[in-house]
Amino acid sequence: MYMDFKNTFFIVVGFLFFQSAISQEGLPIYTDYLTDNYYLIHPSMAGVANCAKVRLTARQQWFGHEDAPKLLTMSLNGRFGESQSAYGAIVYSDKNGYHSQTGAYVTYAHHIMFSRSEVDLNMLSFGISAGFIQYKLDETTFPFDGSDPIIDGIVQSETNFNVDLGFSYHYLDYYAHATVKNLLKNSGVNNDIEITSNLRRYLFSVGGVFGKLGSDWSYEPSIMFQYKDGTQEASIDLNGKVYKDMDFGSIWAGVSYRNSFDGAQYLDGSGVSSQKLRQITPLLGVNYNQFMFAYTYTYQMNSLVFTNGGFHQLTLGYNFNCRKEKYDCKCPAVN
Repeated sequence: MYMDFKNTFFIVVGFLFFQSAISQEGLPIYTDYLTDNYYLIHPSMAGVANCAKVRLTARQQWFGHEDAPKLLTMSLNGRFGESQSAYGAIVYSDKNGYHSQTGAYVTYAHHIMFSRSEVDLNMLSFGISAGFIQYKLDETTFPFDGSDPIIDGIVQSETNFNVDLGFSYHYLDYYAHATVKNLLKNSGVNNDIEITSNLRRYLFSVGGVFGKLGSDWSYEPSIMFQYKDGTQEASIDLNGKVYKDMDFGSIWAGVSYRNSFDGAQYLDGSGVSSQKLRQITPLLGVNYNQFMFAYTYTYQMNSLVFTNGGFHQLTLGYNFNCRKEKYDCKCPAVN
């Protein structure tokens, strides 16, 4: 009974919820980038702000269930002094059932200014991240009698090197980002399966921040599209955030809706049905002087789910080496 439950758990997770459950994909793409953390997914955002930034995130899925997915990340990025060049670093640990991965990236970014003055924001940025990912597959609890050549009954481990490339463009209150993640071929711990060798992922983000002149309120709609090359899966995030300026900094809230373009089939007792990944994520945050705190909760909107419990994530941040805000724009990612 216990093994049947465990097998059912991972079949459901791996088959239906590929966005939050596929291992061996490098740093997973959730909605934590909306918590003032675009550098996590776009290397060109390293050092784009007027402050250096440290961000810590902790994500836990399905509280109370053994081996439920969980993710920890820590990132740092900033400028090299007063230059247009920037640095960044990311370390993370991602565990999902029998699979786990740890990774570390370093980033170099460069920002080219086209502004006529420091009042108008017009900036093109390029970034490259390189790092190592160690994958592990724990087969020690698998039923093992030597008859299945795929199962060795040990902890398999493999370390891969990979590269991310991206660019960003900021013009006044608007922005656009494009990134290719996992550019190189990957072996992982399942190198006999073709799709695990190609983990290339394409990300595109566009958005803008709007508000009346002199108002303490501003609004930020944005879209993020992602495409997985190896499995030909695509999804889109539709996002909205609202900011309120305060004496101590700002408070903000928002919501993100993720919808996949690809469905998964399953047996429903009377035949074969299909459903697409649909998630909605409310988020709430506060910037207090140089500190930042945010909470997000992701709810699965599908009819067939492993559990009704959602995904909780906390983000803690600290800004340092801040320079005076340069640009007359509603651009929270830069000013």
